[in-house]
Parts: sequence; C-alpha cells; structure tokens
Amino acid sequence: MAPLYNPAVEKPEDARACIDQFEFPDIPCIYPVVWVRAREAALLCRAMGKRLCDAHEWEGACAGSLLPADYRFDLAKDVPPNVAIARMREVHNRLYETHPVWAYGSRYEKGVCAGSSFKTPGCDGGSWTGCGSNTFPAGSFPGCRSSLGVYDLHGNAAEHMNLPLNERQMASRGSLELGYTEMKGSWFIFDSTYAHPDWCRWRAPFWHGSRVMDAKSHENYHLGFRCCKTIR
Repeated sequence: MAPLYNPAVEKPEDARACIDQFEFPDIPCIYPVVWVRAREAALLCRAMGKRLCDAHEWEGACAGSLLPADYRFDLAKDVPPNVAIARMREVHNRLYETHPVWAYGSRYEKGVCAGSSFKTPGCDGGSWTGCGSNTFPAGSFPGCRSSLGVYDLHGNAAEHMNLPLNERQMASRGSLELGYTEMKGSWFIFDSTYAHPDWCRWRAPFWHGSRVMDAKSHENYHLGFRCCKTIR
C-alpha cells in the first residue's frame, strides 16, 4: 500500500492512512476484479482488514497530495441525496477546476494510462456472457502513476469509493454505515473520445447512485475498486 499524506507539510511516516497501489486484488500484472457491487467491495476490503476509500482519499492519492476532507455537509441537510450530492459536487468542482491535475501531470495526455479499450462488440452493458472487461493487467502503464506511487487511477477499471453526506458516513473516521457511491477511473474510450472530465479531484455526477451498502448497488463489466486502510 502507498501512504496518503500531503508532501507540502508532511512526510510519508506522518500518514494516517494508506491506499492500495493497484486495483483489487492489488497485485501487479494481474487483471483487476470487476463485476463488483459497492457493497461487495466494502465487505471485501473489510475482510482484508482494510476499508473502502472515502472520495477525498482516492482523489488525494491521484493528485499526489492528501488534503483535509472538504465535504460540504451543510449543503446536504434536509434535502434528498441526489440534490445534496449535486450541490456538494458543484461547489467541490468549482474549487479545483481552475487548476486540474492528473496523476501524471497538469494536462490530459493520450496513451499514458489504460484508456485505449472498447466495448466488446454486442455488449449491452449488463451481460456476463456478452461483455468482456476489456481491462489491462494492473500496472501495465508505468507512466500512469501518481507521485504517491499509486497506479491506474485513470483508465483500466472504474473504481468504487465512498461519498459521505455527513460525518457519520466517513469510512476514514471508522464508519461501517458508509454513504453513497462515487465511481471514477475506467478505460472507457478516453484515448479516442474524451467522454467526460477525469482529472483527479473531479467529482462525478450521481451515476447509478445508491447507498454503498445497498444490496443492489451498481456492478458492471469495467467496474472494480481498491481499498484504503487506517493506520493510526
């Protein structure tokens, strides 16, 4: 695992949490596990003595600097989850959109990460038999590495993470309740069509949104995860 910290003011030994260097099962040269629901990802991480990452931890691993949690929980009070997430997303993205960063640098580049794949012909998005994962073995793109030593945060499998709407839902503070699903990453045609923003701290729309621990949380052919771990 790689330590999560802010190099501007901390050293690696100051880290309070770590993140898997590679997509689950966190083994280089092995294909990432996909067709995993958010609930299953959370339970698998827990079974390994780890936990699902909060969104700001995943983003910090990508950007090369773990910043303090900046969730605007005040915007989530007394409104439906989809409204709360939209409000929080807008404020968060506006904060970082003037200086976007990718794991490998300050601008998007084709070919650096695993963004060159396509859907299996005939794949309708929901078929075990009709959809290949179309991912690459973990670490196949050595340039797709953040300064904290984390690989494949752009491209390859998309990844589940936890988006809390209040402090009680923060995995980084010991919650088992968890919040709502956030999914980023994926090979999804980026080297041929830049489908949507994918800079590190960009928060996605409420795609396939549900509670993380919902038994029917989303799964698909290019969706996996990685784990974090609290170490102090």
